[in-house]
Amino acid sequence: MTSNRRDLLSAATATALLGSLPRIARAQTWPTRPIRMIVAFAPGGFTDIAARLLAERLSAALGQAVSIDNRAGAGGIIGTEAAARSAPDGYTVLMGTISTHAMNVGLYRTLPYDPVADFAAVSGVATSPNLLVAHPSTGLTDVAALIARAKAQPGVLTFASGGNGTSSHLAGELFKSLAGVDLLHVPFRSTAPAASALVAGQVDLMFDTLPSSLPHVRDGRLKALGLTAAQRLASLPELPTVAETVPGFEIGVWTALFAPTGTPRAIIERLDVATREALPQLQARFIEFGLEPFSAGPDEVATYLRAEIAKWTGVVRAARITID
Repeated sequence: MTSNRRDLLSAATATALLGSLPRIARAQTWPTRPIRMIVAFAPGGFTDIAARLLAERLSAALGQAVSIDNRAGAGGIIGTEAAARSAPDGYTVLMGTISTHAMNVGLYRTLPYDPVADFAAVSGVATSPNLLVAHPSTGLTDVAALIARAKAQPGVLTFASGGNGTSSHLAGELFKSLAGVDLLHVPFRSTAPAASALVAGQVDLMFDTLPSSLPHVRDGRLKALGLTAAQRLASLPELPTVAETVPGFEIGVWTALFAPTGTPRAIIERLDVATREALPQLQARFIEFGLEPFSAGPDEVATYLRAEIAKWTGVVRAARITID
């Protein structure tokens, strides 16, 4: 190698290193100001509850306030796009979900964000099955009674969801397919207003998130018909599963922390460590809301995400569900 070429390579290397120094320095001193955690759904649902429980612990661990920014709408697209377009400096993170990062890929012909290319996976947070609940005025007491009613009166019973393409919507569509029944879908802006409409008796049914619906079941305002897990939960053994009546029916929700692509790896790793250290401390609160810890690091979440995208894209295409 000639002397001139060596000099040119050394200069290029030095320039690259100098260019990366500010980013490295920022990662080492981060955080120096409050962090925003975007939740792409309204307050009160599974994602919001998990985010608020985690944010409190992260604030203590990182020494800076972690505030929740609820940006609901369009099946989680509005908030998720806002997160994707945010500066990759560690001061904006997203509580991503099965809907925003897996289901939406097959549902929408075009998305204003790419869940893989536009985001860096940070850490798993929580998982939970959905719960099929009915308003007491329906008189329904179990899944078998629901199926019998729906077959006798096709299209009469209504089920609410947090929006077209959300997990609560796809759970209903999967149930309709496997049980061979016709239910009328009523989409809402997000899970929280859908659940409120159900409690008010404006709709008949909903595949709601467990944290959202369980308090209403316990106080008698809703009737639990079945969990969407493969088997009963050890923490809630009295709740049957839908699969006990409709074999093969299983759907759950998950949430994980993501940052805009380009966020320094050192920041991502620190967030991951803080999150995974917080999960055991949150165990009791998670059980209270029907959540289970989803302990996984950046690489594990990234691998899991790709598998989920493939799975739900297949389900959506088989059901021929599209949203423009």
